[in-house]
This record gives sequence, structure tokens and C-alpha cells, in this order.
Amino acid sequence: MADELIGIVLFVGIFTIIGMTIVFRSKTRRDQQDTIRLAIEKGQELSPEVIEKLGSPPARSKDKDLRGALISLAIGGGFLGLGLAIPDDEATQIMAGVASFPVLIGIALLLMHFLRSKET
Repeated sequence: MADELIGIVLFVGIFTIIGMTIVFRSKTRRDQQDTIRLAIEKGQELSPEVIEKLGSPPARSKDKDLRGALISLAIGGGFLGLGLAIPDDEATQIMAGVASFPVLIGIALLLMHFLRSKET
């Protein structure tokens, strides 16, 4: 029973996070449209550049990939450290496997950061 509950909670959590992301993005778009509508109703003239600027996503920070990589590598290191702190050999192997996911994501983000740095 507990194993099934863990799986259900995991999937519900994932779908909740995805759903909240979608809801907040649509709310942001709706707020932008309301702002444009209110400005037009008050008689302000909006140039196409202003409308395009309001509709475009915010500029991405140059170091966003680097920050994500460092956080992901730290999480992986934490999992590995936890596995080493448990005096069971099997636990160490399991935690090393769990740690490999954030470590690989961190390595991919580092590669993206350095490749993006070379482009600019």
C-alpha cells in the first residue's frame, strides 16, 4: 500500500508542478493583455515596438546555465555524500545512481554555458 501511495504522490506532484507552471504563464499573458487594453482605453498611443517588448519573454541572463549547472552539481554531490555517510554498501551504490542524474544535468548545463559563451 505504501509503495503504491509513493508512486501516486510522485506523479500527482509532477503534474501539479506542470499545471501550476501553465496556469502562471497564462496569467502573466492575460495581465500583459489587460495592461495593453487599459493603456489603449486611456488614450495612450502604443508603438509596435512597445507592444512587441511587452509580448516578448524577458531577456535571459548570460549566467543562467552556469547557475543551474552549479546547483545541479551541488545536489548530485549532496546525494553522493549522503550515500557515503550511510554505512551500507548497497545504499552507497543506490545514492551514486541517484546522484548521477543531477550531475549529468549539471554537466549538460555547463556545456550549454560554454557553447553559448563562444557564440557571443
